[in-house]
Amino acid sequence: MPELGWIIAGIALVGLVVLGVLLRRQTAQAIAERLKWERRAKDDISSARANAQAAAKMAEERAREALEDAERRRTEMEAMLASQRQELRDSRAAQERRESRLHEREDRLSAEAEGLVARAERLDAQRIQLRDQREEIRLMEERATAELERIAALTMEDARHEVVAAAERQAKLTATTLARDIEATAKRDADRLARGIITTAIQRVASEQTSESVVSTVDLPSDDMKGRIIGREGRNIRAFEQITGVNVLIDDTPESVLLSSFDPVRRETARITLVDLIADGRIHPARIEEVHDRSVRRINERVLRAAEDALTEVGIVDLHPDLVPIVGALAFRTSYGQNVLRHLVECAHLAGVMAAELGLDVPTCKRAAFLHDIGKALTHEVEGPHAIIGADLLRNHGEHEDIVHAVEAHHNEVEPRTVEAILTQAADAISGSRPGARRESLEAYVERMENLEHIATKHEGVVRAYAMQAGREVRVMVSPDHIDDSGAHALARDIAAEVEKTLSYPGQIRITVVRESRATETAH
Repeated sequence: MPELGWIIAGIALVGLVVLGVLLRRQTAQAIAERLKWERRAKDDISSARANAQAAAKMAEERAREALEDAERRRTEMEAMLASQRQELRDSRAAQERRESRLHEREDRLSAEAEGLVARAERLDAQRIQLRDQREEIRLMEERATAELERIAALTMEDARHEVVAAAERQAKLTATTLARDIEATAKRDADRLARGIITTAIQRVASEQTSESVVSTVDLPSDDMKGRIIGREGRNIRAFEQITGVNVLIDDTPESVLLSSFDPVRRETARITLVDLIADGRIHPARIEEVHDRSVRRINERVLRAAEDALTEVGIVDLHPDLVPIVGALAFRTSYGQNVLRHLVECAHLAGVMAAELGLDVPTCKRAAFLHDIGKALTHEVEGPHAIIGADLLRNHGEHEDIVHAVEAHHNEVEPRTVEAILTQAADAISGSRPGARRESLEAYVERMENLEHIATKHEGVVRAYAMQAGREVRVMVSPDHIDDSGAHALARDIAAEVEKTLSYPGQIRITVVRESRATETAH
């Protein structure tokens, strides 16, 4: 029994030990669980703290970005407001300038209106003066009639003629003075504008011209070649002249012959033919005809190429094909030594510049100026002035009537009616009158000088007349007993009008009337 108690006690003790171990193990597990939970809580707290810090940092970053964006927007708004304020200030300044210009223009218009009013008042005063002068003339007529009847015992009809003549002289004096003042006032601004336009055109268009004649010289390798050109009994030279239509002049000039013809295309064709024959060495009638045909084809090609180059230079692309070779033929024609085709190109450029300055239709003015001398290509075939010939030619080929009129009126064969015609005349005069453009023969020069002096001396009261500066000026000496100061102005105007009507000349001619009164006494 005592052993049983011990056994039970041992079992109990073992149970207690096992229970303690179990309790200790459970406690350890609980502690471990608690520690794990605490570590997890710490990790969660750390993570939460890190997240909170990150969120706080992100919030700070967003707040800083928001502040920067707000600052940037504030800066942009301030810049925009400053720009708007500056634009507003500029707009106000521009408005003030416009208002200032408007005020100035109003003042100027007011001044011009005052000037017009003053001018109208002056005209009214002049009309009143003229009326008073007419009344004075009437009274003078009455007094002169009575005095003439009393003293000279004249009839009423004779007295009336005398008084009318006196009134005409007085009226002519008054009209001349008034016309001179009005003409000077009207021309002042027009002359300044015209000089500016013409000067601009001349400065922008500068071209050189070469002088040509009706004779071409062909160099020979030796004087023996002259005999071969003449041929047996003159056979070759007769055949050459018959085929080419050109006169061959063989004189004593060494190693050269002359080709003479008034047709420049024919003369140039003959020159090329003769040069080729000399180079080939075979000269006989059949060979002359063969080479001449080839030269004709070469000249035709040169004519077309010259016309196409000129048309391209002036910008004309729609000229009738039949007119192109006629234009090209002008490359071989001259007028007072000036190449006609180059003269047309120069006139087209001048007309274009002046048309642009005046605000006119530039292509139309250039076309009219370029075609104005096209009739010169046919003057050796068709009778009549080249202006009328050219106008008929252009009209038959469908050119516009304004172009045709400008061509036919450029030498006043018909009265110019359009501004294109006037501009064509101006371009032609500028191109022909500029220094170095043209030359004239001695006979024509002397004839022009004599005509100028004759026109001046045939007027009543003229003592002598001298053409000066190569016909650019005429000095007219008048008798002071027959011509007074106002009559001198009227005489200069009459001579200038007659010169314009009867003579053809480049540029301008100045008419200077000189009236000199001398009183001479001898002391004894």
